[in-house]
Amino acid sequence: MTAEELSKSSLGPDAGGNGSPDAVSSLGSPDSTGLKSDWSTRIDALRQQEADLKRSIADLQSAYNRLTQDQFQKIQSDIGRMVQQGTADLEQRKRSLQKEIETLERRQERIQAEMRTTFAGSSQDLAVRVQGFKDYLVGSLQDLAVAAEQLELSPSARSRAVSEGAERGEDRGRAGMDARFESAPERAANRTASARRAADESAPIQPAFASNAFQDQTERIRSLLDQYRMRPDYYGPLWQLRRTFEPIHAERVSNWFFAQGGRGAVKSMGSRLQNVLVASAALSILYALYGNRLRTLVLSNSPERLGEWRRGLQDCLGISRADFGTGQGVMLFDAPEPLAQRADRITADNGLPFIVVDEAESVISLALLQFPLWLAFAPDPMNPVTEYDYY
Repeated sequence: MTAEELSKSSLGPDAGGNGSPDAVSSLGSPDSTGLKSDWSTRIDALRQQEADLKRSIADLQSAYNRLTQDQFQKIQSDIGRMVQQGTADLEQRKRSLQKEIETLERRQERIQAEMRTTFAGSSQDLAVRVQGFKDYLVGSLQDLAVAAEQLELSPSARSRAVSEGAERGEDRGRAGMDARFESAPERAANRTASARRAADESAPIQPAFASNAFQDQTERIRSLLDQYRMRPDYYGPLWQLRRTFEPIHAERVSNWFFAQGGRGAVKSMGSRLQNVLVASAALSILYALYGNRLRTLVLSNSPERLGEWRRGLQDCLGISRADFGTGQGVMLFDAPEPLAQRADRITADNGLPFIVVDEAESVISLALLQFPLWLAFAPDPMNPVTEYDYY
């Protein structure tokens, strides 16, 4: 008997053949079925977790893409806005530079025109100026005739004085018209003779017609000057002086009204804002006398100085930008020719032009002297300045 047979016999019938039924039943017991179901549940849970993780990853990826796209669009829009703003700033600077260039070109053309009319002889501009000076002489002769009629003279002496004044005015007009055709020695001799005749004629008689121009409103003007100086109203109505008015300012304004008759130059105060204060006082008084008929025209040779005049008048008189325009209130000019044309139209419309000339104007156009009210600020020859100081 072999060893294999001995082992089978020792095991008995349960160990041989196909096995016992108990062993087979143990393999198909409920414990093995539960184990299989447990593993199946775990596998399903893992698969579900895997699906959830894949879905979360997809959601995160889409959110990341969306955020990245939003940030990119925002950055792109910010860059576009910055570029547009920079372009707009550059365009504005370009326009301002073009305006300044155009202003400088106009000034250059005006200076060249002045040089041509000065050195090349007669021109249309010179003819206009001569005509304006002629009109001024005619007006002066009329004032002289009125003043001569008011003097206590005998009839023969009165007629003789008027005729002599008219002859002198005509001689002056002819001399002014013919001055362009005289040589330098002849002009010098004529000027010397004219100066001597003027000295001889003015010695015995002091003309007083300029001081009588505002004789009817003397008390009113003095009352307003005293009010501005001693009782300033800083919250008064429009067109009334609202700033502190010193005696030196009152002296300049009073001298311009009563000694110069509202037509003449006064010494500069050394500051444009101080000059604006003096001009504002005169403007306020004239507005109180003449009301809406008054039109103020300011002349200065640069936009910056005109801007200072506008701000100063607004501050001193309480007016606003709406009071500055081409047909009302205050008008600003950088050249005398358009100012004279505007003053002519104002006079034709029964208005009263009041011309203010800045100290920066070294020469006053003769066309401005024909109007009844003009105030020019003359620089101090003992203290020349290149630009103004402020308060």
